[in-house]
Amino acid sequence: MDIKRYKDIVYNIIGAAMTVHRELGGGLLEPIYNEAMCMELSDKGFHPESEKELLCFYKGRQMKKSYRMDIVVNDVILELKSTSELCPEHRFQLFNYLRLTNNPIGMLINFGTDSLECERYYHDITTNECRLIDRNMNIVPR
Repeated sequence: MDIKRYKDIVYNIIGAAMTVHRELGGGLLEPIYNEAMCMELSDKGFHPESEKELLCFYKGRQMKKSYRMDIVVNDVILELKSTSELCPEHRFQLFNYLRLTNNPIGMLINFGTDSLECERYYHDITTNECRLIDRNMNIVPR
């Protein structure tokens, strides 16, 4: 998979997040940032899906419980946070979404600090690993 083909959409998503953070500041509730991100992404010509349901299955049967992904733009999953710092649990939540959907790119965006935080991840479906990627869309060595 050529993950560099996602560079433009990731760049636009980060630009939208920076605009939202600049306009609203840090520390508000996640649903406020979710709605603002959807508005900003729509203004950029994207079609974000907010609170997209992710159905879960057990032994081929659909379960009553499901996940809700914050925002999906094309096949990029955005997990939004508004917290003082990102924790491993936040990353694992995004990794679960990537693994369950087989989507290739996920972004963890934190609006809860003075400075916007954003981490990009690549899901390798051949190994089922989620790996950090840098601003140039290169996998960061471990």
